[in-house]
Amino acid sequence: MARQTPFFRSISRLYPHVRPIIPRLLLGLLCALLASVVALAIPQVLRVLVNESLKPGGATEAVWISAAVILVLGVAEAGLVALRRQFVINPATSVETQMRVSLYGHLQDLAVSFHDCWGSGQLLSRAMTDLNFLRRWMAFGAIMLVVTTLTVIIGISVMFAMSWQLALIFLAAAVPIMAYSFRFRTRFSKVARRSQDQAGDLATTVEESVHGIRVLKAFGRSREALENFNEQAEELRQTEIEKARHQAMFTMVVTLLPELALGAGLVVGVTLCASGQLDIGALVAFFATAAVIASPVEFSGMLLAMALTAKTAVDRHYEVMDTHNAITSPPQPRCPTQVTGALRFSNASFAFDDAPDKPILQDINLEVLPGETMALVGITGSGKSALIQLVPRLYDVTGGSITIDGVDLRDFDVEELRRIVAVAFEDTTLFSDSVRDNVLLGAPERTDDVLNEALDVAQAHFAFSLPQGVETLIGEEGLSLSGGQRQRIALARAIAARPRVLVLDDPLSALDVHTEELVENRLRQVLSDTTTLIVAHRPSTVALADRVALLEDGRITAVGTHTGLLASNDHYRYVIASLDREPRDLDSEFSALEDHAEEVTR
Repeated sequence: MARQTPFFRSISRLYPHVRPIIPRLLLGLLCALLASVVALAIPQVLRVLVNESLKPGGATEAVWISAAVILVLGVAEAGLVALRRQFVINPATSVETQMRVSLYGHLQDLAVSFHDCWGSGQLLSRAMTDLNFLRRWMAFGAIMLVVTTLTVIIGISVMFAMSWQLALIFLAAAVPIMAYSFRFRTRFSKVARRSQDQAGDLATTVEESVHGIRVLKAFGRSREALENFNEQAEELRQTEIEKARHQAMFTMVVTLLPELALGAGLVVGVTLCASGQLDIGALVAFFATAAVIASPVEFSGMLLAMALTAKTAVDRHYEVMDTHNAITSPPQPRCPTQVTGALRFSNASFAFDDAPDKPILQDINLEVLPGETMALVGITGSGKSALIQLVPRLYDVTGGSITIDGVDLRDFDVEELRRIVAVAFEDTTLFSDSVRDNVLLGAPERTDDVLNEALDVAQAHFAFSLPQGVETLIGEEGLSLSGGQRQRIALARAIAARPRVLVLDDPLSALDVHTEELVENRLRQVLSDTTTLIVAHRPSTVALADRVALLEDGRITAVGTHTGLLASNDHYRYVIASLDREPRDLDSEFSALEDHAEEVTR
């Protein structure tokens, strides 16, 4: 359960965002307040009408004048309501957009370790649902809560001016309402927070199911996924019912007690009129005023619920915004005079923040020379993927250091470092965009020559055969492509970035040996001066490297050539023997057959 913070402390955090639009919000508040004052003026017209115009011998023209005055007041009230909307809607949407962009930018800056711990649905609900609700609360809920409070205060003051006896009866109903409101606020806040968190979890489940629909269908787990989703949806439904129950109870209290007070006030008012202590016009105006403030009183339950939900939305928003980004640029970044790509690990260690006593990597000492291709091998869980993610500072070392050309990675500007280092992962992530934009995502020069060369090196010629060629939209996460095609596009993206250090987390695992060899040969030609660190899961990949580093239980235990280590290291022979056999990539084989057929035709 998230720690509860005082309401005004949470809401006050919106001030930096709201400050530029405060004048517009105040104008909207003024219009809404004037509309309420106009509504309260109508009963006074009725009072004059009853006392002066409807008495025996009263002038008929006064009735028409009163009707005209009431019409004018009604039109004025409607106009003020429309003005209130005009003043607040555009500024509120601007604040919503600003906060959403700020949140997205912060998510981009936060370390990978943050995203490892957060469900995507939770972040999505904060970026969309919570901020959308905050915008509606700023534009409507907050203003109307203030106006409702002032309307009730002004109305009761007017009622006291007409009859203090009746006003006291009406005011007596406010005491239990105020007492119940404190209880309602505490209970509703907890339920509202639980509801918003459950909605985020449900969004995560939907996103995971959509992205993994092929797996669910292939393994016949659609029914189980539906049952799990149904359980989560039912939990959210029960929480929403509990929210509605609390709100309904509060609405019943704030509706019933004033109505009971009005019933008692009617009996007392008739008695006062009969004794001559109150005129009939004042009695009519009193109950007309009570009718005007009855709606705001009844409405207060929903407005209070909106305010508490907005407070929860603010808390959830700043849970993300308050997260510290540990991977940042230093105040005075350094960069080598000439970047050659010399990569050195010096007693480097790494452990996750939540398990500092269980290091993944320990005392890594490794030097990769400029232009050299170094393969990392080891059994599953030895720390290969963790090691290569330290190079672009997706994570920071927890001990020792990593340098490029003698400069510690932590002394680089982060953006500059990630221009020097390019990464291609085994689990490829592509975006719902064209092939061109995916490949040129990190390219310093977004030209056709760079695109064509990158596709050629990655042996991704299939891209030109897609329906719209390289302009073809490849769909969300590239799932419209095969695994081998996605890997080649991701590799082309890394190549197009023209890095000095290229980090590859087994990006060729879905390729056949022939295609892998073509890719490696072209990489050597185009990136001859690029330092390459590659995680290898196949013997063919290892054999193409200049040198090999053996990882064992988070430590580098041997470094040498493939043949040298085969001859001298028992564990290395065991690892090589256990590496994956070569998979078949039917897309690549089909492309190879097409190329062969074209050659035969010629």
